[in-house]
Amino acid sequence: MQKQSEKLTDIKICKATNEEIIAYLSYSHKLAEIATLAEQDAMILSVCEQLEITATDEELQEAGDAFRKENKLIGVSETLDWIKQQRITVEDWSQGIKVSLLTQKLKEYLFGESVDIHYIGRRDDYKRVALSQILVRDLTEAMKIAQMLKEERFSFCALAIQYSKGQQSKENGGFVGIRFLTELIPEIAQAIADSKEGDIIGPIQTKLGYHVLRVEKYFPTELSEVREQVLKSLFQSWLQVGK
Repeated sequence: MQKQSEKLTDIKICKATNEEIIAYLSYSHKLAEIATLAEQDAMILSVCEQLEITATDEELQEAGDAFRKENKLIGVSETLDWIKQQRITVEDWSQGIKVSLLTQKLKEYLFGESVDIHYIGRRDDYKRVALSQILVRDLTEAMKIAQMLKEERFSFCALAIQYSKGQQSKENGGFVGIRFLTELIPEIAQAIADSKEGDIIGPIQTKLGYHVLRVEKYFPTELSEVREQVLKSLFQSWLQVGK
């Protein structure tokens, strides 16, 4: 056994070649996902060229500085080390900055003037909700939990710790955070759409299992808080149509 362990410690992991990386994406069934993202970027660049949307050197510099600040790349050496870790070139990194900047410009060009109207018409979709949940695999168990909560026989926190199969909800006594309604699984967003604070809802079935929910609090939002999310939603819908 010791000799076998010694042999294993001698094994070195070599860096994968580009061909091996592509092969991995293929046999792990991730190639189509990456191809879709690449096709979207190609379409964005093509549309920007047609609409004569460009980025100046000053804008690219500002975008690069913002990226370095966000990723805590203070100096040139830190930036170069990060680029090396990513196994890309400086040109690759610069192209990524350019594509991100042009994408943002295209969003504004296409939908910047539509954001207000879209938000006003769907204001409730962009409410935030503080939500607790207990996630289980069995419907009968979920119904029993929901009944105990509605009869106020046990606290939500205690039942979440005891029963929930969701790691976050189990560790936090059921609380899963504050979310925009548009970020929730559609079945859950629909189920809580007309609920009030304190309501027990469910069980709701999703691909994850059966959810028993409690709406803790609603938070109304102003457009300034969600403008980027609204813009992103409109842009994603446009990308889907363009497929």
